Amino acid sequence: MKVAIQGELGSFSHEAAGKMLPRAGVVSCARSAEVFDRVEKGYVQAAVIPIENSLAGSVAEHFDLLLTRDVFIHREFPLRIRHNLIAPPGVKLADVRRVFSHPIALDQCRNFFRIRSKIQAMPFYDTAGSVRHVMTETIPDAAAIAPAQAARQYGGRVLLTGLEDDQQNYTRFLLISKSHKVGRGSNKTSIGFALKNLPGALFKALSVFALRDIDLSKIESRPLRGRPWEYVFFVDILHGNDEAARNALRHLAEIAEFVKVLGVYPAAHRVLT
Repeated sequence: MKVAIQGELGSFSHEAAGKMLPRAGVVSCARSAEVFDRVEKGYVQAAVIPIENSLAGSVAEHFDLLLTRDVFIHREFPLRIRHNLIAPPGVKLADVRRVFSHPIALDQCRNFFRIRSKIQAMPFYDTAGSVRHVMTETIPDAAAIAPAQAARQYGGRVLLTGLEDDQQNYTRFLLISKSHKVGRGSNKTSIGFALKNLPGALFKALSVFALRDIDLSKIESRPLRGRPWEYVFFVDILHGNDEAARNALRHLAEIAEFVKVLGVYPAAHRVLT
């Protein structure tokens, strides 16, 4: 089985894919759109994508792609994000003057740069890619912030661990594929829907769940592409493909301009460590 990820091998997406599909071969893609292309065209059987981080928030591009592409969510997995300072062999902590990483990773390690004011943060397109960069370019005063797996992937050495400011730092990953088959034990549904701009429209839409005692674990809005100042709502409900959920979605379809079920899957257990 082949599973696509966005980013380099050794990234957090690679780590999440390994935990969700331990025996799958991982295919690295440069862009998120390429990940979805490979799934839709059947070049890979599945993909693992980040959808939100507990500190940085949602991955907007992936919400947009879930809405417009023919894919379906089958699982979710919360990955604890641990940032490490990784350098080429022979480079000591005292030598480091520049640290490369993805801007979000750099932002999550502000205390590290505050304490070590002589070290400059260098934005890079990918966490694991930053490790490969400092390894291949042999920069004597550079290191990278990335997962420990990136050090193993590219032969780097971990100088420091736990650089993140907040240890309760998790990214929720989704497993997607072209299949719309709902598996056993599915008790969570993700949907996207749009409404006409009328008084009380959102209240009426959400009431279809409240009337049936269906709990919502997430709701957010995103601009509706091609229609300025109109929005699509993304909602996670804590029900699977049962009668209450089906009736709620039928009721919602009577109110909304459109409703798309993005996936029905087992809710992940919240484990805070």
